[in-house]
Amino acid sequence: MELPLGGRGLILSLIFLLLKLSTAEIPLSVHQVPTIVKQSYVQVAFPFDEYFQIECEAKGNPEPKFSWTKDDKPFDLSDPRIIAFNNSGTFRIPNEGHISHFQGKYRCFASNRLGTAISEEIEFIVPGVPKFPKEKIEPIDVEEGDSIVLPCNPPKGHPPLHIYWMNIELEHIEQDERVYMSQKGDLYFANVEEKDSRNDYCCFAAFPKLRTIVQKMPMKLTVNSLKHANDSSSSTEISNQANSIKQRKPKLLLPPAQIGSASSKTVLKGDTLLLECFAEGLPTPQIEWSKLGSELPKGRATIEIHEKTLKIENVSYQDRGNYRCTANNLLGKASHDFHVIVEEPPRWKKKPQSAVYSTGSNGILLCEAEGEPQPTIKWRVNGLPIENHPFPGDVMFPREISFTNLQPNHTAVYQCEASNIHGTILANANIDVVDVVPLIETKNEENYETVVGYSAFLHCEYFASPKATVVWEVADETHPLEGGRYHTHENGTLEIERTTEEDAGSYSCWVDNTMGKAVITANLDIRNATKLRVFPKNPRIPKSHVLELYCESQCDSHLKHSLKLSWSKDGEAFEMNGTEDGRIVIDGANLTISNISGEDQGIYSCSAQTALDSTSEKTQVTVLGVPDPPRNLLLSERQNRSVRLSWEAGDDHNSKISEYIVEFEGNREEPGKWEELTRVRGEETDVVLPLAPYVRYQFRVTAVNEVGKSHSSQPSDHHETPPAAPDKNPHNIRVQASQPKEMIIKWEPLKSMEQNGPGLEYRVSWKPQGAPEEWEEETVTNHTLRVMTPTVYAPYDVQVQAINQLGSGPEPQPVTLYSGEDYPSTAPVIHRVDVMNSTLVKVTWSSIPKETVHGLLRGYQINWWKTKSLLDGRTHPKEVNILRFSGQRNSGMVPSLEPFSEFHLTVLAYNSKGAGPESEPYIFQTPEGVPEQPSFLKVIKVDKDTATLSWGLPKKLNGNLTGYLLQYQIINDTYELGELNEINVTTPSKSSWHLSNLNATTKYKFYLKACTSRGCGKPISEEGATLGEGKYAGLYDDISTQGWFIGLMCAIALLTLILLTVCFVKRNRGGKYSVKEKEDLHPDPEVQSAKDETFGEYSDSDEKPLKGSLRSLNRNMQPTESADSLVQYGEGDQSIFNEDGSFIGAYTGAKEKGSVESNGSSTATFPLRA
Repeated sequence: MELPLGGRGLILSLIFLLLKLSTAEIPLSVHQVPTIVKQSYVQVAFPFDEYFQIECEAKGNPEPKFSWTKDDKPFDLSDPRIIAFNNSGTFRIPNEGHISHFQGKYRCFASNRLGTAISEEIEFIVPGVPKFPKEKIEPIDVEEGDSIVLPCNPPKGHPPLHIYWMNIELEHIEQDERVYMSQKGDLYFANVEEKDSRNDYCCFAAFPKLRTIVQKMPMKLTVNSLKHANDSSSSTEISNQANSIKQRKPKLLLPPAQIGSASSKTVLKGDTLLLECFAEGLPTPQIEWSKLGSELPKGRATIEIHEKTLKIENVSYQDRGNYRCTANNLLGKASHDFHVIVEEPPRWKKKPQSAVYSTGSNGILLCEAEGEPQPTIKWRVNGLPIENHPFPGDVMFPREISFTNLQPNHTAVYQCEASNIHGTILANANIDVVDVVPLIETKNEENYETVVGYSAFLHCEYFASPKATVVWEVADETHPLEGGRYHTHENGTLEIERTTEEDAGSYSCWVDNTMGKAVITANLDIRNATKLRVFPKNPRIPKSHVLELYCESQCDSHLKHSLKLSWSKDGEAFEMNGTEDGRIVIDGANLTISNISGEDQGIYSCSAQTALDSTSEKTQVTVLGVPDPPRNLLLSERQNRSVRLSWEAGDDHNSKISEYIVEFEGNREEPGKWEELTRVRGEETDVVLPLAPYVRYQFRVTAVNEVGKSHSSQPSDHHETPPAAPDKNPHNIRVQASQPKEMIIKWEPLKSMEQNGPGLEYRVSWKPQGAPEEWEEETVTNHTLRVMTPTVYAPYDVQVQAINQLGSGPEPQPVTLYSGEDYPSTAPVIHRVDVMNSTLVKVTWSSIPKETVHGLLRGYQINWWKTKSLLDGRTHPKEVNILRFSGQRNSGMVPSLEPFSEFHLTVLAYNSKGAGPESEPYIFQTPEGVPEQPSFLKVIKVDKDTATLSWGLPKKLNGNLTGYLLQYQIINDTYELGELNEINVTTPSKSSWHLSNLNATTKYKFYLKACTSRGCGKPISEEGATLGEGKYAGLYDDISTQGWFIGLMCAIALLTLILLTVCFVKRNRGGKYSVKEKEDLHPDPEVQSAKDETFGEYSDSDEKPLKGSLRSLNRNMQPTESADSLVQYGEGDQSIFNEDGSFIGAYTGAKEKGSVESNGSSTATFPLRA
């Protein structure tokens, strides 16, 4: 039973798939038929090229030999006019003037003893130089309204061809609905006008690939106007006559009338279809296009050049059919039908494929082509018709050839050629019958690497015939790697899925067929996978802020050299370094975006690429903005005292709305001013608003989220409430009195929104408290009322009620106010003054009677002033100091007095009106105190074991000076201190001391205190060092008289002043002054702690200086006994009053009162110190 053709083909195809070996390239080391690897196609000989190269390259084993045919006839490569290349089919034709001889169609043949491959046809085109023929063109005369065609007839040349109509000045002839240039280049006039007359109509033909433009001889066109036919006629009559004669219905000029009302047009699939129509007539006809039976193809069909051309791009078989163009004017119409035929050059449906077979196997070659008309198939073998050179066992059909029991001598090249009227295509199929031991093409000991978790691919590319088996093994092991994570591909590659660190090592690839076996080794290294983290994760950034993203990467050390980071947003990569304007900056792992906006919101990815792996990490950036304003405000449920307001929320810009602020406008006193009325939770979009009477309300709403406030909404409609009596009375009723027995009653007036109606007034009522009298009252329009009373500082009940034209407010509540005060009329009596210590006394007095206070007693005031010093008996001008004690009391402490002085003191009472009379002055004296520190201490001379000290008197002795206490001890640059030595200087007038028996080359610290009978004051300190043995002894005796020494000392003094200024600035900034550091390193031996004669809690402390204190620099601080502060005893009123009690300025006694303590130490640096 004979199988049908289709069934036989299917069976042979299955056999072919089962028996055919891999179509991988045969190694050139194996004998094989030639294969053409490169060839030319169409070659155009442009005149400006130096040469023209026609290429044909092939491979094979044995090496192929080349031959050529031209126009199906042998072509000799030994022609001296061409240049051939060794071991190649390529030849070159120099452009030496005889190239037209070589125009034709060439074919290349590559042959060896196993077969012959042939190329597709190569067409060599030698274009001629296009020229318009020399001709005499007669002038053309036409009457106005006639139609005319100016022919171009361009010369032939290499396409593309572009045609232009211009005048002699190279200005384009304007085209419109009346004037049209056809695809062939002719210029058509539907009806001529007088303006069309000219003598320089020129047709230009441009051939861009030939770099050539040619021009036709100018043509002269004369349009005769009908108005010259009868000069005696009016222009209107002539125009009407012309219209009546020349008007006519359309007549098609394109396509020409002689071809009839229909024509056919053939176009190739994929090309562009161009149909054109042009009609003459008057008025100028309009062109319309249509496709009969369907619509014009959308997206590909366009009507161009004033509707004269229909253009369809990328034509398909669906575009076949009949198209119609119709020309219309007022007098009629004309049409033409185009029958469009779509054809196609041959194209492969099943292209024959080369294959390698082993001896005894079977195979099949398939060759099918499509086209319109249907292509014809021709078979060749080794370039010759197969009918003339068949192989035994070949079974041939029109579209297939089958082979059985193939033998090595069956090796050949088969050609399949498909042709129709539009072209020819050719394909070579190599049939190689080979039996070889497997050849492994991959290098032995190749090194591979991958990352953990990725697949590894170990290559073992091979060629084998007959078919071979591939087995991979771990080196030095014998079991094959199969199944699970291991997969061997057809090309021999081993894939290891989801690799781990344990997969590193060496592997063997074995390739085995019936001819033998081969093996190679591959080495695999496993690297750590690249990891990324992007910070911050899913940030929420307010608009206009700065977004900063950081991409943290972890990469295997072997891959760091190839690591590349990149950033993208929503899948679109950023430029390498960001944007040119600098708003987006990318610096490796850092991405910074300034002035962020809503457009910057999205998914940002950091991607890492290495030589082995790639990964990315994403973060969602949300840009927050203030909400859009609410919209569509609506008022409902309107009442006298309430209304419901509702609205629609705007876009929250990624941040939930937390609340709404409802504002109103309607204040009659401040029109246009918006005030907050209430706040509403963000989940709600309506609220019932409480309203006040007599207000014309308008509302607006503002949305709030975590970023900020939205713009306010558009205002709502107005809502006006009717007037009503006041709902409340004034508050904060108070009295202000400047005269005795006077009450100036004041209160907070009602705000505009509280008045509830027109005509607001205040009814003020008052009466003595507890009296049965009737209320006195008065109505006022402002918010103050002056009332005179019969007594001083008497209590009154006062009430204020609001009233307007619609009634009174609620019943007011009375408040108690007092009439105006007067000054106290009596003075306290001082009982005694107790001296507590040299700077502090306690004063005791008797209270004044209540009836003489004449108001509310605020307290008592002590005035005191120094009259003379007990040290020298010198009197002082009166400078009054004051100290106030609030409340009802009869004693107080007066601090900050000068020791060893005489004072006068008075006491007076005061109320809100002011102070009363003073008491009789009380005289008292303060005892001696300890002196202040000496004004200076200097080391004026040193030797190897002696030192001379000089000092100055304290600024304040605070008593009779009895002498000085001099102390000294050895110091060094550590915290270690030597034994403290003391010397009592009992002569008060002495101002220097000579110390002996000191250690040579030793640093000492000296302390000096001034003493009275009450004790010694604070020390002043200085440091110095003795000299070494025999060095500079006695140098100080006469050095101080030298001029250079005086200059040096001045320079040192200037530098010291600069240093003190710098330290002052540094200390005010919180810095630590170096002298203070030295004092901390070497503290004074005595700590002034008990503040000998004062209360510790009343004295300012050296431990807590005021901001900006110069405690380390000021040498003029007061001694401890006068360090009491007025603020600690009274109300801190430190003003100075004259004797009449009036204020005269700041407390001048500050220069005598106690101040912050200091030991006043300093360090003297000697130029000759050892």
